[in-house]
Amino acid sequence: MENEVTIRIGGESGEGTISGGDILALASARWGYHVFTFRTFPAEILGGPCMFQVRISDRPVKSMGDYADVLICLNKEAYDRNIRDLRRGGVLVYDPGDFTPESDDFITYAVPFNELARKEVQLFQTKNMVMLGAIAGLFGPPLEALLQVVESRLSKSRKANPVLMEKNRLALDIAYRYVREKIEKRDPYQLSPVEKADRVVLNGNQAVVAGALAAGCGFFAGYPITPASDIMEAMAKELPQVGGTFLQAEDEMAALAAVLGASFGGVRAMTATSGPGFSLMTELIGLASMAELPAVIVDAQRAGPSTGMPTKMEQADLSFALYGGHGDTPRLIVAPANVADCYSLMGLAFNMADRYQMPVIFLTDQSLTARVESVDRSVFQPFTIEGRLEYGKVGSNGANGASSNGSKHEAATALAASFARYAYTASGISPMTIPGPGALPYSATGLEHNEHGHPDYEPEDHTAMMQKRFRKLETAAQELPQPEPYGDSNAEIGLIGWGSTEGAIQEAVDRARAKGYKVASLHLRILSPLPDRALRNFISSVKTIIVPECNYSGQLANLLGARYGLQPIRVNKFGGIPFTAGEILRAIEEVC
Repeated sequence: MENEVTIRIGGESGEGTISGGDILALASARWGYHVFTFRTFPAEILGGPCMFQVRISDRPVKSMGDYADVLICLNKEAYDRNIRDLRRGGVLVYDPGDFTPESDDFITYAVPFNELARKEVQLFQTKNMVMLGAIAGLFGPPLEALLQVVESRLSKSRKANPVLMEKNRLALDIAYRYVREKIEKRDPYQLSPVEKADRVVLNGNQAVVAGALAAGCGFFAGYPITPASDIMEAMAKELPQVGGTFLQAEDEMAALAAVLGASFGGVRAMTATSGPGFSLMTELIGLASMAELPAVIVDAQRAGPSTGMPTKMEQADLSFALYGGHGDTPRLIVAPANVADCYSLMGLAFNMADRYQMPVIFLTDQSLTARVESVDRSVFQPFTIEGRLEYGKVGSNGANGASSNGSKHEAATALAASFARYAYTASGISPMTIPGPGALPYSATGLEHNEHGHPDYEPEDHTAMMQKRFRKLETAAQELPQPEPYGDSNAEIGLIGWGSTEGAIQEAVDRARAKGYKVASLHLRILSPLPDRALRNFISSVKTIIVPECNYSGQLANLLGARYGLQPIRVNKFGGIPFTAGEILRAIEEVC
């Protein structure tokens, strides 16, 4: 019996497919297993096909798996859409009252989900609980683990009532007993008890929120948009409880404008959006760069262009994140690779925003926002908060300790007039102040200005100020951490990736090395500025570079080509579904 199984559930939106999958993943994790999930569902509120896949293992897992070991079909459409992704010899669980499988390439178990829910439980809405009871009876985890999760969820729900909980218990128990009594198990998949570990189970959006709060975010403004709305909703609930302020703005432009206002006032501030909303923020990103204001902008990428596919993943906003805007607009870009990164890199993003006084774009994507992973609790450490380079305040009793009221006023006026908010420095980073009693005032507008913040349109001054703003990126390139290669130190084939593809890439590298190939990967978490030293060393150390990314045009490959003259092998996937490790392994084998 194997202590690892990848289970895919296919059904109709509204049948509880996704919520049932979430319960299964959480129960397995609480029982001590590692989990890694993927889901896809229609953009419509109700109706349409949806799918939930969870990989459950007693060992750490890096990707959702190449194929499903077990496919649960709640209807015929789910069978038609997903049967090609079931491993040959895998397990198909279906409702015989709905359809009969057309292939005998699989182990089949017939479970009458609809009949059990309607006739035995007498509540059709418990169909997903019937499904979970059948899964527990066939593969694990035990009913007790599922019941704990269901009870926990219902206790927090507005629909909570004893009758509903009793119906859910009944549905789980009836289905569990049905498969135990009626079905002869013929497959190798069985989740046995494992030693429990101190892990936290959460998705990418939840980790972003936890990271922002731990990083000292004091203001959030946003506008609802899939798949970033969960961040906004959680911040609306949690931020006021720690003394912060939440604002639902009238649109994305107003949201970022409010964030910049809060930042000017000295508060760590952020917003979260997706591609269409990110496009609307372009002008304000330019203002943040020109006024040198810290801000964190989460862009949870989804398939575009335009409205595109709101509930599908893509890594297609990189070029826009790098270059979107009129004029040359410096910005920093961070891209988490997994759920743990969504927490830890938020701390880095806020420190980067404050340190370099510019917008930090935090690129997640739809698959990572909803992906549930079990993360060691040790990841969730407090952050060291590195503040801004602030100019000393004028004393509350007068400027520089002057002895008379007149001289105090004159000294304060002179000091304010001489304050060079945008002073030219070797690092490009200038001291700034926070408005308030005793603070030195300055103007922060979108106009080009001199070092005191006064409008200045002279060509030589614009040249110097532009160089000063971009010098901060050069400073950041020297100060920020460099990525470490993964795999063989003497690799012949190198893979360079970014964002949520890391797990699939690393698993492909592991499998390629097991076959005797010399392979390594380098994964970029900071894309502006690029980690130049690490990239040059890695590129020069291998014979061939492969760049897998989930977009049509090969945006990272284009960036590397422009910067290093690199002509990598491009492996692009842009159907709205993440890479599997097998797909990347095939690309490696084609090179070999």
